[in-house]
Amino acid sequence: MSVERQILTGPTIRPLGHRERIEWHDHDVHQLIHPRQGVLRVSTGRGVWVVPPNRAVWIPAGVPHAHQAHGPTEMRSLIFDVAVRPPGLDEPAVLVVGPLLREVIRTLSDDRDLGDEHRHHLRQVALHQLRRAEALPVLLPAPADPRLARLCDMLAADPADQRSLRELGRQVGAAERTLSRLFRAETGFTFPQWRARLRLHHALHLLAAGQPVTRVAADCGFRSPSAFIEAFRAVFGTTPGRYRNDREAW
Repeated sequence: MSVERQILTGPTIRPLGHRERIEWHDHDVHQLIHPRQGVLRVSTGRGVWVVPPNRAVWIPAGVPHAHQAHGPTEMRSLIFDVAVRPPGLDEPAVLVVGPLLREVIRTLSDDRDLGDEHRHHLRQVALHQLRRAEALPVLLPAPADPRLARLCDMLAADPADQRSLRELGRQVGAAERTLSRLFRAETGFTFPQWRARLRLHHALHLLAAGQPVTRVAADCGFRSPSAFIEAFRAVFGTTPGRYRNDREAW
């Protein structure tokens, strides 16, 4: 994997088309990435995060990462010196963005004529909000074992695939017990937990595209809309319908 060092000198706004990618790169500063609209898929060596408009992802300096947009996306980012170390943010993390932090990000990235003192105060507000922001458990870990990686790629291509671990194992040439052990060792999840997380990631993409909740539940492989709503609420703290309405009003 080739990683390009990209130099950032201040806040940025970058529009991305549907499925447009930014290939692997890193920075010599910390970066807070906030999709003002659309959904951003952020990959690191640890796995994949999905970042909707009411969330942001913190990428520490020196961490290689790549992006892909789902739906037309406006990616805004702030940068922070490496000396700045908000508690709990030594690793990449997806954070809840409240109204105040959202407006600070908007102002810092929109207004190039801000005075130095005004900009400094707004950055301090952003840091204060980051220290208070809730981190969400939305990482989808990436396995290293080639058999497990192939299996995960198969499911990512079709999240509604209902085959058992034993059936999938026949496709990749590994026994069910071996794959079960690898899932726990390499992702920290059981196979059902990992597949449920994958399906929720896919659901965010479909909801961002305006798909109805019942259609999303079926396309992601949930046994019923109510099972989908329950799983979605457990991870994201809201229902799919409320999430979609909030996203449209964001």
